[in-house]
Amino acid sequence: MSEREIPKASSAEFDQLQKKLVPLWKSIERFNQDPQTIVVVPSMSIDAIDSGAVIQAYEERFLFLLLLLRQPRARLIYVTSRTILPSIVDYYLDLLPGVIPSHARQRLFLPSPMDGSVRPLSEKLLERPRLIERIRSLIMDPDRAHLVPFNTTNREKELALQLGIPMYGADPKFFPLGTKSGCRKIFMDENVPYPLGREDIGSKEDLVEAIAQMRVAKPSIRQVMVKLNEGVSGEGNAVIDLTGLPVAGGGNSGGDKTMLEERLRAMKFESQEVTYESYMKKLQERKGVVEERIMGEEFRSPSVQLRVTPLGKVELLSTHDQLLGGPTGQSYLGCVFPAETDYAPLITREAAKVGKRLAKEGVIGRFALDFVVVRAKNGKWEPYAIEINLRKGGTTHPFLTLQFLTDGTYDTETGIFTAPNGQQKFFVASDHVESPRYRTLTPDDLFDIVVRHHLHFDQTRQTGVVFHMMSALGELGRTGLTAVGNSHEDAKALYGRAVAVLDEETRGGRDESGQKS
Repeated sequence: MSEREIPKASSAEFDQLQKKLVPLWKSIERFNQDPQTIVVVPSMSIDAIDSGAVIQAYEERFLFLLLLLRQPRARLIYVTSRTILPSIVDYYLDLLPGVIPSHARQRLFLPSPMDGSVRPLSEKLLERPRLIERIRSLIMDPDRAHLVPFNTTNREKELALQLGIPMYGADPKFFPLGTKSGCRKIFMDENVPYPLGREDIGSKEDLVEAIAQMRVAKPSIRQVMVKLNEGVSGEGNAVIDLTGLPVAGGGNSGGDKTMLEERLRAMKFESQEVTYESYMKKLQERKGVVEERIMGEEFRSPSVQLRVTPLGKVELLSTHDQLLGGPTGQSYLGCVFPAETDYAPLITREAAKVGKRLAKEGVIGRFALDFVVVRAKNGKWEPYAIEINLRKGGTTHPFLTLQFLTDGTYDTETGIFTAPNGQQKFFVASDHVESPRYRTLTPDDLFDIVVRHHLHFDQTRQTGVVFHMMSALGELGRTGLTAVGNSHEDAKALYGRAVAVLDEETRGGRDESGQKS
């Protein structure tokens, strides 16, 4: 997606707006009942999304933020490309603990450009000055309001300027810090372990030369990963197999490079639509990195979620074990919370170094660090940092859903989340609960199934299932869910039962070809 230019004068104006976050945040931290307006624009600038239905579903993925209406004087303006079904809004409002839904509904506003195209939501808003003016009119006090985006580009920055409110998120000027090349440089500067590799790769020749040098430095490398600087959920990743090649540095560098070029042409892409030619063109345009693919018999892909507050404080929020899939195992499908306590404190300590650095740079907002960990022969887990996501991600919405529903806290030293009643809490979450048969369901059908099978989140026990992305059922046969339990086993069993119930309830329907399933 092409970026908009922000004039220097506007950037200075934006910097002044951002200063409003400091007194606002101090007020929020005091948990008082001061009025405030939260403007949520879950715009996504991701080339890989080519469906308006997927865009809408991802925009609705953050409807858990409706739980902010627990604050009795909070107003929430939640913008989506298309209007959200009233029954979906009711579903979230009914989850609010200790709040009368009708009282919360009066403080909720749902404007929409009614534009189902695949373009970013913020771009759709910037094209519609009347809609922006309407949103401005809903903000009671601009000094007591802020914008909450999904990712932050110059579009969101311009939107904040036009609304006259600060943005809780990383200024897009920090974008290079979150690229694959930028991440590796920060890991090196902050003494955070990361895979052997090379950044700022911009051509086939760069790639071949880097792999050749890596093989000399570490002859045992079996696979390397190539990653475009800008890529989400594995999109932009490719795997090159190096097994069976002669020992590097045998005096025939020309022959070595010829063989490496052959391996390049056989690389496996995470996105099935990608070809070798299109990938190399994007590598030239965006640049990227190549690094050793860390492998082992005991291998995990955890992440750490952090935030830097407008006051400059680094907060370590949570750890997750990521559930990955796709052709090369690089696509994010879901997560398990919390990450295994054997290595959760270990990766948290490394993440804290990066958080401190980003705070020093001036970054604010939520972000996540992805790791891989592998168990060494001595039995200890070895961590490798692989990516910084300077935005909200796939682990943000399930964790905040749990936090808002239970008022619990995560202890970074023990890696355990505990509710106020002393009960530990766990969850399994996914954005990819899907089947062609689910296309027969409407959100109202889903609610009926959930209630009949006692899957709905129970505030008394603080366990159960919370669904999201429900608008994708009819067109894509897809929804998302967070299954909350009192143990890892409990959460996994609840997740499995929810999927089994959906499968059973849709058995006997017709698949997407119209045939009986």
